[in-house]
Amino acid sequence: MQVQMFAEPLCAAGSVLNMGKAEPLVVKYNNKWYDLTDFAHKHPGGTNSLFGLNNKDMAERFDKAPGHSQAAKYLMKEYQIKATNHAATTESKPNNGHTLNGVKATANGSMLKNGLKNGLKNGLKNGVKPTGNGLHTADTGDVTHLTDDSMEHLVDWSKPMVFQIHKIGDKYSEWVNKPVDRELRLFGPSWVENMTKTPWWIVPAFWIPAIAYIIVHHGARDLAAGRGLADPSQSFLTVDLYLHLVLGAIAWTLLEYSLHRWVFHVDPKGNRFLQTFHFLIHGQHHKVPFDSYRLVFPVPPAILLTTFFYQPIYYVFPYPRLTLAGGLIGYLIYDMIHYYLHYGSPSGGHLYHMKRYHYSHHFVHHDQGYGISSDIWDKLFGTRIMLRKLKYLLKW
Repeated sequence: MQVQMFAEPLCAAGSVLNMGKAEPLVVKYNNKWYDLTDFAHKHPGGTNSLFGLNNKDMAERFDKAPGHSQAAKYLMKEYQIKATNHAATTESKPNNGHTLNGVKATANGSMLKNGLKNGLKNGLKNGVKPTGNGLHTADTGDVTHLTDDSMEHLVDWSKPMVFQIHKIGDKYSEWVNKPVDRELRLFGPSWVENMTKTPWWIVPAFWIPAIAYIIVHHGARDLAAGRGLADPSQSFLTVDLYLHLVLGAIAWTLLEYSLHRWVFHVDPKGNRFLQTFHFLIHGQHHKVPFDSYRLVFPVPPAILLTTFFYQPIYYVFPYPRLTLAGGLIGYLIYDMIHYYLHYGSPSGGHLYHMKRYHYSHHFVHHDQGYGISSDIWDKLFGTRIMLRKLKYLLKW
């Protein structure tokens, strides 16, 4: 099955970015206005497919492009501009992509006059930060949901999410696969919440020294003892050391696929405990796919998993600590690739293919395309996504 996720690029050149700053991108669709300025660089169909649409009706291009999924249309509602009155809704047109009847429009459908609404100053109210995505707290503490109320009314985005998941019930699987562009809060206390967020650079900053330590102080010594070498440093001159590292990295790719398919995408089947578990380990990423602090695996649970998987490695491989180091190298590459697929701008080759492939997994085929660093195991297990061939190179 072939798929084109959002929009086929209709322009070969052009961009909504100018000198590092996002140019205004406010479009009309079905008599409603949407501010896509902050979304353009996230658009799975590339920024060039949105070129030339500012202050224009995009209905023809949107409807002509094949494959706009229900998840894509659901996400689009996050950026709808709501007028402060009926006249503004039916008669007014955005001016330069930023204002509607002289009132400042946000990228989420809220209208902020002079940058303020309901006492929101400097982007903060009661400790909740509006994120340019439809999540604004009023004086009462209520949240205005601009997405389809048939799903988003199931939770309160102003409160910690982890304690609400079990209440969603049978609608959880449908809800979690309908993405929004909002700031997600899992826990109440800030010190706990901060531990659930991981800047991408934390991963290499921790794991590169850890991997080097395992190789130098354990792997090389184990190999030297097994090969009868007088000096552990001689291990680095042998082919065996690098073969075991490569073996570990290859083993990781299978583990990557297996975890993603059979653990991260486990079907809770209405079990409220499993729903919460699923949301914590992976569901949150599908619900808020653009949250840059939830794209890499936090270090503490990664250490726990490493300890768990080392047990079978110890009994199966002749030099388990070298194999472990190789597996961790594979994991590190995987996590960096995953982040890059969401926020990078590959211009071709393997990473370009995998970016389109992974976005298709997010927005179209949740039950296919489990590979992140490669699609080889998807090919072998019959879960490969066949991407539509495009006429132009997508740009992000």
